[in-house]
Amino acid sequence: MNSKVHAAMHISGSEPGPLVDEVALLASRLPLDDARVLELGCGAAVVTRALAGLGRARSILALEVDTTQHALNLAAPPAPGVTFAHGGAEAIPAADASADVVLMLRSLHHVPLDQLDTALRELRRVLRPGGLAWILEPVFAGPFNDIIRFFNDEEVVRRAAFDAVRRAVADGVFELVDERFYRVARTFPDFATFEQRVIGATFNAVRLSPEDHAEVRRRFEAHVGPGERGARFEQPLRVDLLRRPE
Repeated sequence: MNSKVHAAMHISGSEPGPLVDEVALLASRLPLDDARVLELGCGAAVVTRALAGLGRARSILALEVDTTQHALNLAAPPAPGVTFAHGGAEAIPAADASADVVLMLRSLHHVPLDQLDTALRELRRVLRPGGLAWILEPVFAGPFNDIIRFFNDEEVVRRAAFDAVRRAVADGVFELVDERFYRVARTFPDFATFEQRVIGATFNAVRLSPEDHAEVRRRFEAHVGPGERGARFEQPLRVDLLRRPE
């Protein structure tokens, strides 16, 4: 592998990076006008719908591998220009060179470890030559991460996802356009909301013992300010912007 590529890419930044609005960041950094966008692992499609609401993309194909969440996406009110489909990054139900932009927002590390290289080659296949892939992954650091790792330690899978991106660049599957670090605000009005969105997420629901549940709640409430009910976290993120070679 190209050692220069490894030297240029970092799993975490020396500085936490600026605090950004995720949708505004995507809108400012990506050529979305009249673009055919493919999103892999859209989850509850919050970002998907926000991007559709900008009215810039020609179309958005939003894939979700979790059948429960996919059914919820289909049952929700339609979003203009968005098509929801079931599928994962390791076998994308889309034609060759059919996307101008591919998004993976906190989803690459959910791909089975033995399928990561396959998934990145699938991203290349569906992108047109010169098309861009926006790979956003959480940095394994910070107070929000410290709470989650108590019941769902993702250090191994996040490192594996990063290593797969580095291999794809080193092997010429993709060109590295840019790598930057950011922070986004994650707010929860109360612990019940945190429990629903994070502990009970359909793609990764966990069952906690009463003792562990109490410990997670204690850690969450340590971030609730005086006179407040909710908690606000700043989650560090890494974005690798990749291009399919011409």
